[in-house]
Amino acid sequence: MNVLVVLGHPTPESLCGSLATRYAQGAGAAGANVQTLVLAELEFDAARTVRYGDERELEPDLLRAQEAITWADHLVFVYPTWWTLMPALLKGFIDRTLLPGFAFAYQSGKAMPLKLLKGKTARLLVTMDSPNWWFNWIMGKPGHNAMKRGILQFCGVSPVRVTSFNNVRTSTEKTRQGWLEQVTTIATDDIKRFSKPQSQPSTQQQGAS
Repeated sequence: MNVLVVLGHPTPESLCGSLATRYAQGAGAAGANVQTLVLAELEFDAARTVRYGDERELEPDLLRAQEAITWADHLVFVYPTWWTLMPALLKGFIDRTLLPGFAFAYQSGKAMPLKLLKGKTARLLVTMDSPNWWFNWIMGKPGHNAMKRGILQFCGVSPVRVTSFNNVRTSTEKTRQGWLEQVTTIATDDIKRFSKPQSQPSTQQQGAS
């Protein structure tokens, strides 16, 4: 199983950075092939205007990012929630990489596009300072809905599972260590859950050898 971990926090030396590292380590220990993209280390213009049908060449780092997304069976996005949504860095990365013809394709006469990332699964690891009840029930989970339904499922990625880490600002060191251990377990479980079984030779083929 190929796993791509995308760290969307503008500061890699953050709780999100530690969560991304733990997930990558857990997935690797469970037998997955793992690549990590640290968006803060990529060179690209997150604010560049993209027009549908624009054939301008992407920056080399974004081309490599698209190759990594194509390679991956399982996508993991690790990022904070700011103003109920993902950071501008992650949104800009999505705007610049999940383009028509790569992540989806419009169909003439049809309202919904072809989902070109179909067959991939995803996990979102999201930190936030707000309590769970406020984000979920008062605000309606806008950031989660945008990433899960408006972006990834729109492109065919399914299922998309979400794990939130709330009240980060007031959390203790013990709590954060518990979160890191939780992520190791999540990674292991994800590999077991989402790995595609290897095809086995038939009994007839085994006997023929």
